[in-house]
Amino acid sequence: MFAVTVRDHVMIAHSLRGEVFGPARRLHGATYVVDATFRRAALDPDGIVVDIGRAARELAAVLGGLAYRNLDEEPEFAGATTSTEFLARFVADRLAGRVHAGALGEHARGLSGIAVTLHESHVAWASYERAL
Repeated sequence: MFAVTVRDHVMIAHSLRGEVFGPARRLHGATYVVDATFRRAALDPDGIVVDIGRAARELAAVLGGLAYRNLDEEPEFAGATTSTEFLARFVADRLAGRVHAGALGEHARGLSGIAVTLHESHVAWASYERAL
């Protein structure tokens, strides 16, 4: 399996519901380093997994929709616990939609999967992986 990873970051604000989150139940900011890994079994006709420039631009576009926002105030997250795991899936699903729409090029339709990792810090991160 071949893989290419691009990296960006995003700053958000949110609060988390439930005793398990302790002080994170209060409104707080988070800066995530975000890795998006694109996978495929065989290289495309150009000899690549995906165009790295396009992948980086599409990741930036997805994250741009979240940047500097209080997720507690965003209608699309109403009732959701915007945990790191939840946000990893959100980003992966948005990237998958962009792959299917052709935003990463026609050959990207041959990708087999995407994995997104949100790094909360140098000691903690969460990932979500999905098929395409």
